[in-house]
Amino acid sequence: MKTTHVLALGILASLSGMAAAQDLPSQVSIATEGTAAPWNFTSPDGKLEGMEIDLANDLCARVKIKCEFQVQSFDGMIPGLLAKKFDLIMSGVTITAKREEVIAFSVPYVSDVISIAVMKNGDLAKLKNEGAVSLSEASPERDAALKTIQEALNGKTVGVQASSISAAFAKEYLKDVATIREYKTTPDQNFDLQSGRIDAVISDNSTIVTALKGPGGDTMEIVGPKFQGGIVGSGQGLGFRKEDTALKQAFDTAIKAASADGTVKKLTEKWFGTDISVK
Repeated sequence: MKTTHVLALGILASLSGMAAAQDLPSQVSIATEGTAAPWNFTSPDGKLEGMEIDLANDLCARVKIKCEFQVQSFDGMIPGLLAKKFDLIMSGVTITAKREEVIAFSVPYVSDVISIAVMKNGDLAKLKNEGAVSLSEASPERDAALKTIQEALNGKTVGVQASSISAAFAKEYLKDVATIREYKTTPDQNFDLQSGRIDAVISDNSTIVTALKGPGGDTMEIVGPKFQGGIVGSGQGLGFRKEDTALKQAFDTAIKAASADGTVKKLTEKWFGTDISVK
């Protein structure tokens, strides 16, 4: 009886795995921005490169699905996914409760914080570069950090990428303090900062660090406290339509495997210069 029971369980597990595999398409289209180095960007020869491009290729190989990339502006990612213009999104998209109301997310593959960058020769450069503060719950540290940036940015113009977590943060905590200017891409906002059209930019820390190494980056610096949790979310993940449960499950398994064997760690160290993989 015991042997028969074990065999039955094994057959059921096998059939379940076969059914899950049969539920998966042979090919999927992945939307990415293509302008957000080092997450994803377009090289001079028109080729998509970056940490997420490398990771996506690795994950697709693990899932055994052919993947193609489709360039899409960040503010059109979720609408395009829901309209079935592509099958999933991978573009430094932070997992938040608000976004989870309309789409499903994979387990996170990395976790970044948001930072503030200003010009070295400006009056905001006096702000001390500090560590990360959690927005998940009220605390003296959180309140002090928010007060610091609110006082510093009072009356200033701040650049953020449209539809990003940085934009959500600015609208939540700076709407009555500073003028918030939204941009299609992070390079656009950085250019306006360097040109003196705005006073500061708020973005993912890794994106700003990369910008500091690029053209004109030596005139910028990171200042003030960094933020994580709460409205800033709980890491970056792949975005799926809620009904695509089998596809999400397959990529969840692949992400966990890539995290466990050190692949994600190696890719973040390669592209970001530091390990921001999820532990």
